[in-house]
Amino acid sequence: MSRKSVAVMDIRSSEITVVVGERGVNNTFVFRAIKTVEYGGYNGGVFFSEKELSDTVSSALREVEKVCGEKIRNLYVGVPGEFLEVRLSEPVTGFSKRKRISDKDIAALYDSGKENVLGMNFLRAGSAVFTTADKRRVIDPVGILSTSLKGIVSYCYCSAYFSETVEKIFSGTGIQLTYLPSMLAMACYLIPSETRDEYAFLLDVGNFSSTVMLIQGNAILAQSTAPVGRAQILKQLIDAFSLPYDAATALLGKTNLYTRSNAGTFEFTSRNISYEVDLDRLVEAVKDGLDAVCEMVGEFMENMHGRELDYKPLYVTGEGISDIRGALEHVSKRVDRVCEYIAPDLPYYDKPSMSSYISLVDMACTDKRKGGFFNHLFGG
Repeated sequence: MSRKSVAVMDIRSSEITVVVGERGVNNTFVFRAIKTVEYGGYNGGVFFSEKELSDTVSSALREVEKVCGEKIRNLYVGVPGEFLEVRLSEPVTGFSKRKRISDKDIAALYDSGKENVLGMNFLRAGSAVFTTADKRRVIDPVGILSTSLKGIVSYCYCSAYFSETVEKIFSGTGIQLTYLPSMLAMACYLIPSETRDEYAFLLDVGNFSSTVMLIQGNAILAQSTAPVGRAQILKQLIDAFSLPYDAATALLGKTNLYTRSNAGTFEFTSRNISYEVDLDRLVEAVKDGLDAVCEMVGEFMENMHGRELDYKPLYVTGEGISDIRGALEHVSKRVDRVCEYIAPDLPYYDKPSMSSYISLVDMACTDKRKGGFFNHLFGG
């Protein structure tokens, strides 16, 4: 690969994407190869089938290498919310005299708040805000004169099970792996920094798993993951209308939750078979499935206190519900908060279903450009 290119593997709860790309002009990207392959997924922090995972990863990797015409030697692997744990700390460091704060001082501050977590591997740290000796709250303290520095810092840890499972797949390949927290990558890429500096909520709805989090600056202040998403909605349709999986998937893509009451029946075709469903019953079934996501978000919001959070919108991304007309409005009504879809601001890649792997490419490119051990370990 060229020196500017990065290879990224995005592991979602129902599909795996391998992409090779590099930064273009005006914050765009140039993608040399992208391959997405479906697989069984995971639940409860465990993959349903490690063999299927291995076969899927190998298949996607081979296809990308074939298109690029060369072997991948370094691969960035996204760690989904299911396998991510976040610890929040407020480390403090003092100086013998008033001095100008440097990157090394911030690195030392980060390191002082890091802890060993059983069954987890440290990924990177990110700061929400810093406080100097004179009580100034700043986002970037580099260059400021002070006798002390305090930070609100989040530490991202990856499940040892996840890393060991992935490393087993790549054993003997000579490919060097670097792990990135997918949720943090999405937050930092999709949500403008000026918005994150004042707190922001992000909900990533997948197929078998969804994650909601509160972020400030480059730090995850809180996060919650639950086994809810598109699969639960499909199950409601399968149970309500005795449909096969393919037919339920086709029906969900045609659903409109704003269909007027008593609208009668709806006919659709899947695999050359015609089906007829009651529209009122269809809307209720989809809403029942969506409510599982709403309940997870509602429980998370109940634990978030502070007037500054009351009116913050909930940004929604992921492949789970973005193609269901009226789904966002239903979630907004249920959680009593303004909800907005968020996706990459890129031509042809501006869909919530693409948010995860585009964000990981952005973080990988940033890490590679900055280079060095410091930026990899502490997130810049």
